[in-house]
Amino acid sequence: MSHDLIRSRHDLPSPRGGDERVEEGGCGVIGFACSVPVEGRHIILPSRQMHNRGNGKGGGIAAMGLDPAQMRVAPDLLRDDYLVQIAYLDPACRAEVEQRFITPHFRVDQAYEIEELPDPRAVGLEIRPPRVWRHFLRVQPEALDRFAREKGLHALSREDLEDEFVYQNSFRLNSEFYASGGKQRAFVLCHGKDLAIFKAVGYAEEAAQFYRLDSLRARIWIAHQRYPTKGKVWHPGGAHPFIGLYEALVHNGDFANYHTIVEYLAQRNLRPLFLTDTEVSVLLFDLLRRVYKYPMEYVIEALAPTTERDFAMLPKEKREIYKRIQAAHMHGSPDGPWFFIVAQNDVRARSLNLIGITDTSMLRPQVFALYRGEVAIGLIASEKQAIDATLESLSQADPRFCPVADRYWNARGGSYTDGGAFVFSIPESGGLNVTDKFGQPVDAEPREPPREGASRKSKVDSVEKFREIVARGSYADLKGAVESCENLEWLTSIVDRRLPVRPKKQSWVRALALAAIHRLLETRPPPGCVAIDCTDLSAEGPRGVSNLIADKYRSEGARNFIAYRCRGHRFLGCGLDLNSHDFRLSTFGSPGDYLGSGMDGGQIVVHGSGQDQLAQIMRRGKLVVHGDVGQTFMYGAKGGEVYVLGNAAGRPLINAVGRPRVVINGTALDYLAESFMAGDPLKGGGFVILNGLARTEDGEFVDLDEPYPGGNLFSLASGGAIYIRDPQRKVGEEQLNGGKFVDLAPEDWALIEPHLRENDRLFAIPLERLLEGRPPEQVFRKIAAVRLAATAVSFAGE
Repeated sequence: MSHDLIRSRHDLPSPRGGDERVEEGGCGVIGFACSVPVEGRHIILPSRQMHNRGNGKGGGIAAMGLDPAQMRVAPDLLRDDYLVQIAYLDPACRAEVEQRFITPHFRVDQAYEIEELPDPRAVGLEIRPPRVWRHFLRVQPEALDRFAREKGLHALSREDLEDEFVYQNSFRLNSEFYASGGKQRAFVLCHGKDLAIFKAVGYAEEAAQFYRLDSLRARIWIAHQRYPTKGKVWHPGGAHPFIGLYEALVHNGDFANYHTIVEYLAQRNLRPLFLTDTEVSVLLFDLLRRVYKYPMEYVIEALAPTTERDFAMLPKEKREIYKRIQAAHMHGSPDGPWFFIVAQNDVRARSLNLIGITDTSMLRPQVFALYRGEVAIGLIASEKQAIDATLESLSQADPRFCPVADRYWNARGGSYTDGGAFVFSIPESGGLNVTDKFGQPVDAEPREPPREGASRKSKVDSVEKFREIVARGSYADLKGAVESCENLEWLTSIVDRRLPVRPKKQSWVRALALAAIHRLLETRPPPGCVAIDCTDLSAEGPRGVSNLIADKYRSEGARNFIAYRCRGHRFLGCGLDLNSHDFRLSTFGSPGDYLGSGMDGGQIVVHGSGQDQLAQIMRRGKLVVHGDVGQTFMYGAKGGEVYVLGNAAGRPLINAVGRPRVVINGTALDYLAESFMAGDPLKGGGFVILNGLARTEDGEFVDLDEPYPGGNLFSLASGGAIYIRDPQRKVGEEQLNGGKFVDLAPEDWALIEPHLRENDRLFAIPLERLLEGRPPEQVFRKIAAVRLAATAVSFAGE
């Protein structure tokens, strides 16, 4: 039946006009799925937070799981009718559009113009967005019968036939009124069910405000800053999200094989109209899911194939299936750096889905998060700070939401562990389910959320009493203790250490402590310290926090800084003088990319997680991160001492040289220390210690199932070493590419032991816990570059 459907598209018109290269860049994407409807204003703050990822030439929003009352229809119509929104750049052509593409074919149950602001300049838009008409439609039976006869689609079910009619009708409308190579007059924004899309030549938050989405309620929201990076871009239709039928897709990245995918689609009578890489992405998704009816796992595999060691680690039955999928679809799989967020209405399963998929090589940033309490919410974004901005916005409006998520994590692209994709599903019965690509559940440990009520204040005069209240007191006791606490160190320990707090939720405990820290820094910052509230400061540029710190360091002689309420502020600790050994900076919140890049002395402490590109080309100094770090951590670093409590995402320490000394207590997703060029660690060179630990909700440390799950460990390295804690010898030679296991010598242990002692002081991970009563050489393994390994063997032979 899928062949009949594809054949029926043979006479759809082809777009005219060539393609052109459009500038590349890192887009900003955000999406969240919630167990209860939430207002559109909560997608505005995270979109604004990623303003610097856009360029003002394309922004868009999609909403799914809408409120029938706000849509002016009965619930059954919202569920069953096609919600078709048509954007008119030329409002005078509306009558012609409806006469040719609506009235002859559809029963119109409801139609009206969407409310908008009278003046787009009021929200910063320079170009007026199109006027939008919303229609709730069903195909007339006689039109559907005629379509089935003409296209030879009698074998399709009535539901599938109606879907395809709507799909092809929109294609013809767009071909005639928008993608004709002439004047763009009108185009279809969306045509699925329970899905509304809005676009503008501007920023995503401006589109949301112009179309008055602040109070629109929906269960799933996605947003995108910027426009597609390949192909011909006609504005505003060239802005994200792009549509299949029941899905809206936003995308960060670009494809190296865009033209190959276009040819792949053309062989199946699918012709892109807007000629962009993002459009072909959603055409692929719709083809695989709706036409071929693949399960979601197979859709993801066709888009992001499992390769190399990860393929070999799959069960035999899955390898056989994946081999066939790759044989059929590998030439249509997007190649290059990309990350997708998809809002999908699975109408047959009665489920609304939010899906995040990363490319096999994890070349674009991505962060997932989950909070589960009286309400549940799953979030996906380019940056953690956008997730935190969403939660902050929601928590201010509804006390059931916590401003801190229960879990944050990264996907490992094309992997046998999580498949590089996660699905947040809202079934018709309610709730929120979370699974990875393979359908394995992902969840947060159930804990007791706070109930509304006054705090119980009591005098706390010792750290022991304070920690006793944190660990065993009620939320009211805890709130009273942190609100009256004037000791920054005590409050910070809650944020950094994860003290045992059962049955309370760790996320709420940390949120209360952070709020108390912010209040204390506002009123009583530590003596001799410059405390900077980052709320109203720019993420970068002349009014950015990094420039403010650098100016005060150089011009005013300030040396100690605390930056709090960080919201993606970039380049913190950058731009200082050479050999800034007396510089000190602590951050609270979500600091942005490039923190500590180019450090040449001094110390930075991140009380939480970092984002991407931390400590790039770092030369000297000390960096401590009480959480995870993002992509390309310490790229090209030349030195420095760094301690990371959690995990590193893809490609940490690529091209590092000199003598960086790094301890990562969790793991790295892949490509750890690729092209490492840090000399011989026993002669002053650099190294990485990987401990393979995970921290539980109660602050205890447990061994990960695998200390390093990926391949490409120490890939193409020519110097330095990795000391990996692997007492079970789970890491194998097949995971190396340019490295070799060598015996851990006494001088190696003498080198790394002081760093593990300092690691204990910083994170309370005792050396005894790491060794578990065994000699170091039975717990830690050394991986050296092949050249150095050969030298070591030669010395042993002598």
